Amino acid sequence: MVLLDTHIWIWWLLGDGSLSSAERKALNRLASKESLAISWVSVWETEMLERKGRVSLLPGFQPWIEQATNPEFITVLPADIAVVLAQRTLPETFHGDPADRLITATSLLSGYPLATHDQRIKKSDVCEIWGA
Repeated sequence: MVLLDTHIWIWWLLGDGSLSSAERKALNRLASKESLAISWVSVWETEMLERKGRVSLLPGFQPWIEQATNPEFITVLPADIAVVLAQRTLPETFHGDPADRLITATSLLSGYPLATHDQRIKKSDVCEIWGA
């Protein structure tokens, strides 16, 4: 199982962004094996991005998110107190973005490597980073 950071999930589904062809193929393969997950935070973060006009989700947010979270290819990991407590263990030097903190904490708790292009998360060396 691989946990996707929000930008990786969106780039993969929309077919744009900075994913390499190897990453895209690997994600497609993992999806066919039901081996992808996202944090509940990614659903919320995507809604905020769409509302601010930073991403266009057709035919609209609700139908898009229902398709994008289809359990036939992705698991949405729920919110719970353990995730909040785990993010409190991140080093003081870890950046303060709440979504990134919660997604990283979800990776730590689940034991799933995190697929991300976020250099701050990668450089923090606090969780396993997935590579295609």
